[in-house]
Amino acid sequence: MAKLSICVFCGARMGGAPAYETAAKELGRLIGDNDWRLVYGAGDLGLMGTVARAAQAAGAETFGVIPEHLENAEVGKTDLTEYVVTKTMHARKTRMYEEGDVVVVLPGGAGSLDEFFEVLTWRQLGLHDKPIYLINTDGYWDPLVALIDHVISQGFASESLRAQITLLATPAEVAENIGR
Repeated sequence: MAKLSICVFCGARMGGAPAYETAAKELGRLIGDNDWRLVYGAGDLGLMGTVARAAQAAGAETFGVIPEHLENAEVGKTDLTEYVVTKTMHARKTRMYEEGDVVVVLPGGAGSLDEFFEVLTWRQLGLHDKPIYLINTDGYWDPLVALIDHVISQGFASESLRAQITLLATPAEVAENIGR
């Protein structure tokens, strides 16, 4: 049986709160401790690199996908179990989504939001039923959840959109929710 693959979207920067780094390390350890496989953006910077190093230290297989134009900017982490270079950002997102069984989103910037909204839209359209977990470290995603609630309240999406996302306070809750 294939290992459960956890697709992690997160920042190529550390962010402004130490709790973000702590959550990234915790998620990486969790992936390794559960004998899951990390699927992520193959960068060695920021939260991306933090998750990968923690997963590697915990013995996890690591599958990274990076577009060729970001190999230098995001410092492509070539010591992964598998390292894939794509032509475009869209190809990166698609490959990560295809490789993952579960999507976990840690704090991040515009790229993480782009990744999140693409997989959310695909789920809303019925193209997949993979769980989407937002790790709401120190309330980081509260404004995003408020925006989604606003979109629903203004009639641009049904209530079912909110049900497509599971908001979690900590990475440990990922393990608690998988298999429910």
